Amino acid sequence: QRVCNACVARFAQPVARCRRCALQVPAGETECGACILQPPIFDACVAAVDYAYPWVDALADFKFRADPGWAGTLATLMRSTPWVEPAMEAADRVLPVPLSVQRLGERGFNQSALLARRLAGAKVDTGTLLRLHATEAQSSLPRAQRLRNLQGAFAMEPGRAAALRGQRVVLVDDVMTTGATLHAAALALREAGAAHITAVVLARTPR
Repeated sequence: QRVCNACVARFAQPVARCRRCALQVPAGETECGACILQPPIFDACVAAVDYAYPWVDALADFKFRADPGWAGTLATLMRSTPWVEPAMEAADRVLPVPLSVQRLGERGFNQSALLARRLAGAKVDTGTLLRLHATEAQSSLPRAQRLRNLQGAFAMEPGRAAALRGQRVVLVDDVMTTGATLHAAALALREAGAAHITAVVLARTPR
């Protein structure tokens, strides 16, 4: 058992979050001011926890220290988050944010795909949304630079794109920081005709 019940109770309690970007908001609020002024391209976003202790270390083990065994524990944490199960049930397909071929070769697995498969099983589609090229590490960059890096990074598999028209799609990723990656992926989905896009992430970087 990688995460004990005491840690879940202490560090993974549900909190009020903006329904569009998953940042924490005051109790009773449903949307943050930034999303009211400039709504994201996706329709909703759900996060299980803030990107903070102890989840930062767990994600580092998962992604950077080659420990895919974390997938089950972290997916369980996501599944127990309010609104995740309804989003999965309503989705026509669930798409993990893809890695570039280069990054996939270095890591050996796509952490978002492992989480998605634990969450949605047969609904997971890893062949429609493609990552065309690698981008430089995003972690230290401001949002504007991240968006520039990601221009043209995602595209649809030509033979599958038409099937997305009018569908409800869930995008799964491990961490949302500025939202630039999810924005770029959702833009490609929207251009293919996806009718509704919900982003589901394990961790959301606090404001």
